[in-house]
Amino acid sequence: MVSLGQTVAGIAHEINNPVNFIHGNLNPAQQAFDDLLALVELFQDTYPKPTPKIAEAIAEIDLAFLAKDIPDMLKSMQGGTERIRKIVKSLRIFSRLDEAEFKAVDIHQGIDSALMILQSKLKVHPHRSEIYICQQYGDLPLLNCHASQLNQAFINILSNAIEALEDKTDALKITIQTEHVADSVVIKISDNGVGIPEEIQAKIFDPFFTTKPVGKGIGLGLSVCYQSIVETHSGTLKCVSNVGMGSEFIIEIPIVTAA
Repeated sequence: MVSLGQTVAGIAHEINNPVNFIHGNLNPAQQAFDDLLALVELFQDTYPKPTPKIAEAIAEIDLAFLAKDIPDMLKSMQGGTERIRKIVKSLRIFSRLDEAEFKAVDIHQGIDSALMILQSKLKVHPHRSEIYICQQYGDLPLLNCHASQLNQAFINILSNAIEALEDKTDALKITIQTEHVADSVVIKISDNGVGIPEEIQAKIFDPFFTTKPVGKGIGLGLSVCYQSIVETHSGTLKCVSNVGMGSEFIIEIPIVTAA
């Protein structure tokens, strides 16, 4: 996990530099194009009857189309670079390489970064509709925690929730609730998927326990979550599930935690 965090942080840094360069030059490029277009319009006003050669060139490049299309292209590129910057920021928050020890962090940032990383899995797939995310965030204090470990736990639980919705076709929903209760932060992640049979609920946090076919999982995801939340952060992790009605994972972490 440390090596993975270093790799993710390194890739994020390498992507960030050229993207920031491109993003920073898009506004000046837009301004330069506007200036050139204004100059062309000034020429057209001053010389309303262009020579046949100039008129032919204007028709060939379709000046009116370019005047509308180039600003749209620049705006589209700006939207693309902004999305890349958000993804890079999410990767850096997820890895938290600079926060390897216990440190006060915003839990909502970690959840949002996990959702950003899982964005492609939430979109429409050939066999199911898009998964709707309902975020019901409460007013939380900063939590003294090992951020990268908790972010990994969010990824694992959300990934399981997405997989629980694979056999449904529509009305797919994952709800994330956070609240400040007494001296703890409570995070609830629920889905309206297939649910977990009662006879295996007691085993889901055991290392290497999995119901997935060979090659699909090794049964460490929820075990890692349990170790991080219960052993590292002195919290609790519970699962409430009914077959056909979905599952809810309830995370409770003390606000003051000793490393």
